[in-house]
Amino acid sequence: MTNQKQNAEKIWEKGIPVDELIEQFTIGKDRDLDLYLAPFDVLGSIAHVKMLHSIDLIADDELPELVDELTKIYEKAVTGDFFIEEGIEDVHSQVELMLTRALGDMGKKIHSGRSRNDQVLLDIKLYARNEIQQLVELTNNLFKLLIKRSDESKDILIPGYTHLQVAMPSSFGLWFGAYAESLTDDLQLLNAAWKITNQNPLGSAAGYGSSFPLNRQMTTDLLGFGQMNYNVVYAQMGRGKVEKTIAFALSSIASTLSKMAYDVCLYTSQNFGFVSLPDNMTTGSSIMPHKKNPDVFELLRAHCNKIQALPNDIVLMTNNLPSGYFRDLQIIKEVFIPSFGELKSCLRIAAHAIEHMELNTKVIDDKKYDLVFSVEEVNRLVTGGMPFRDAYKHVAHKIFEGDYVPTKKVKHVHEGSIGNLCNDKITAKMETIISAFDFEKVDRSFQELLTKS
Repeated sequence: MTNQKQNAEKIWEKGIPVDELIEQFTIGKDRDLDLYLAPFDVLGSIAHVKMLHSIDLIADDELPELVDELTKIYEKAVTGDFFIEEGIEDVHSQVELMLTRALGDMGKKIHSGRSRNDQVLLDIKLYARNEIQQLVELTNNLFKLLIKRSDESKDILIPGYTHLQVAMPSSFGLWFGAYAESLTDDLQLLNAAWKITNQNPLGSAAGYGSSFPLNRQMTTDLLGFGQMNYNVVYAQMGRGKVEKTIAFALSSIASTLSKMAYDVCLYTSQNFGFVSLPDNMTTGSSIMPHKKNPDVFELLRAHCNKIQALPNDIVLMTNNLPSGYFRDLQIIKEVFIPSFGELKSCLRIAAHAIEHMELNTKVIDDKKYDLVFSVEEVNRLVTGGMPFRDAYKHVAHKIFEGDYVPTKKVKHVHEGSIGNLCNDKITAKMETIISAFDFEKVDRSFQELLTKS
């Protein structure tokens, strides 16, 4: 077989030419998106080849050659030198073609006991695990910054709002800390998605297993999975479900960022004036020379609202599919893979902007916020022995008559309040959640996979 013939053939081809328009439509964006999956496809192939050797489908003298050649392809994939040639459908076909060119018939052996169905499942899971690890790091960076700013500003009071009406005393420390703790719940959800993702589908083949005596536990261990998807039909059913589960976790982080961005957009307006951005972090108007627009937070809000639609996008692609593989699942890649880069960009820019955001330390001195202390006055009267309902009516009457004069002091001591933020407890919570991901096991398994033949 010549290289030219190899370039034109599909690994499933049976000698019947494929309609060109059908081919273009069915391949879609796979050749571009599969470049993201390429390093993980090769890692999966290395693990699969080692397993095939253990069941005598790869000879002793063939294993080191295959692993060595796959390692070379892996290095090309991680350095950006890997590409999918014209006429080749996907990353799986390209890797097999490269092996066959280099090693001849030996390269054709690597697909034994495997289907592109379980290959792409594996690739998506390995890719998602890697992206989740980066997201956890970036989320933790933002979390630490929010805790730092919370500690620094714990004594700077601002009004709190309900119904967008002045309500009760708050503080910048309380505000920053709220978003920090929100991120702990977001990572708790991401950890649940990680656990669902961190199960090995390899060996399920097209969704019905193989007559080869595959050692699925071996590939599970080699690839650092926590466990495997045991039932081969369910393993295939995981396509779409895994992406949807991860999407809910991504949307949770995005929701926190979006709400925070909306707050900042309000707080930077002249009507609030709580915070400001340095001039070099704002944009202007083509006709209004005074404008300093917080575009960074407006775009952050829009990107994060877009990410919050991701679970619904995936649901609509998968909710009417029965068990088994369907080509519909291919389209999930088009919304799923780009979402990681978009959210990572949002986390980076949020941290950068929050770090440089300037606080107005005199907000609470404005007379229009006097009523924010009314509950403090009610509570002071209750502490002096007056029944709460009588104290409430007493203060309400003073406000109505215009006789209310606030005492601008607060003494909140319970857990999580202005005077007792519990940031150390929130930090401990975050550290416990992050430790549950067990990234070290995955990193170690990949290092061993690439260094031991």
